[in-house]
Amino acid sequence: MTLAIAPQTEIGRKAVRLDTLVRIRWLAVAGQSAAVLGVRFGLGFEFPASLCFLLIACSALVNVVLKVRYPGNIRLTETSAVWLLGYDIVQLTGLLFLTGGLGNPISFLLLAPVMVSATVLPPGKTLVLGGVAALAATGLAMWHWPLPWHGETRPAFPVLYVASVWVALLLSLAFMGVYAFRVADEARKLADALLATELVMAREQHLSALDGLAAAAAHELGTPLATIALVSKELEREVPRESEWFEDIQLLRSQSERCRSILAKLRSLSGESGHPFARMSIRELIEEVVDPHRDLGVAIDVRLPEGNGKAPVGARSPTVLYGLGNLLENAVAFADSRVVVGAGWTDDLVTVTIDDDGPGFAPDVIDRIGEPYVSTRFRSARREAGGRADTRDLAGVTGGRGGLGLGVFIAKTLLERSGAELEFGNRRGPDHGASVVISWKRSDFDLPKPEEEPEIPEPAVDSAFPIIR
Repeated sequence: MTLAIAPQTEIGRKAVRLDTLVRIRWLAVAGQSAAVLGVRFGLGFEFPASLCFLLIACSALVNVVLKVRYPGNIRLTETSAVWLLGYDIVQLTGLLFLTGGLGNPISFLLLAPVMVSATVLPPGKTLVLGGVAALAATGLAMWHWPLPWHGETRPAFPVLYVASVWVALLLSLAFMGVYAFRVADEARKLADALLATELVMAREQHLSALDGLAAAAAHELGTPLATIALVSKELEREVPRESEWFEDIQLLRSQSERCRSILAKLRSLSGESGHPFARMSIRELIEEVVDPHRDLGVAIDVRLPEGNGKAPVGARSPTVLYGLGNLLENAVAFADSRVVVGAGWTDDLVTVTIDDDGPGFAPDVIDRIGEPYVSTRFRSARREAGGRADTRDLAGVTGGRGGLGLGVFIAKTLLERSGAELEFGNRRGPDHGASVVISWKRSDFDLPKPEEEPEIPEPAVDSAFPIIR
């Protein structure tokens, strides 16, 4: 059999390494050999040990061929992995056929390949292997050679006992397969979700690094630009207006002033305080979050209180903008026609609410919202034209339907890092739809007003820069 190797672009979280299966099979070869030797020579039981060793040698030969033909670090396609695990079931079935069938105490090892499949392969492939193991157990219950024993008298197991072992084996296949899959799948989902969050954090750190580079550039280039501005000003003063160079000198001076202005902005944006764009009031924050979603076919109402004291002003944080934008995008994806974004504040608290008039959250999953890979599904169609559903079954998708279920998880993680607390629920009747409340302590949200940035000083006239006349 020629194995299909998973292409690099298709290697996912369920691609299994060939070396893993080879190592497991070597363990099986060692264990089976020890069992046959112990029963034949240790206990002195009579059974066709040579045929058993032939089957064990076949497994060893398969491993040798795989090691010689393929590098151990390759990852197999799901189909190839199923073939290899299926061979293990067939080989073990042959050993059990020669040594008493389901009466052999090691018959429970038929579970092993199915357990391996449940941890690394999708449910459909595991179901196929489980069916093969079930057929093997059924055949062994009816056809097998006698159990190894002393003398001519062999133990005869009642039909009821054999049937009980068969039922227990099938139930174990089902229960342990599902259990192993769920545990392994939860671990994979959590690892992938954390990786996605780390990628978002890496992007944020990259932006911060760019801010640092901008500050360094502003610091290093400030003095040369001030010198250029001074020289150009002196040239403009000395050169006659009717000169052909006068306009060029004016252009040089204006552009140097523009460069100085840009560098001043870069310096202020790199710190906690500085340029006005580095600080945002709650009104500006909501407007920036809402603006990209206004033309998506759903009306977005922004409701802000009037005369409720001084509005809070916070830092322009990519973390907060991304988190709120993600939650708003999720609301727009499920709303029937309208989303309401509101804000409120007191001396101690700043609150942002995002409400939609869609199906709302299913009551049985509200407590799970924000967990990794809790994805959106639909229970039944309500309007075929609009494609809506009666209930929003699970929430957690960026961009609505068919996502990976990481959107709300990442948004919740980022907002909580900024000091926010999130509350998910449904709107009270007679209104319908989902509601998300994000709240900060006023002390965590507010950013102190920056001091005035000092002007970049102009250097004094130095003889090192002669005035051209």
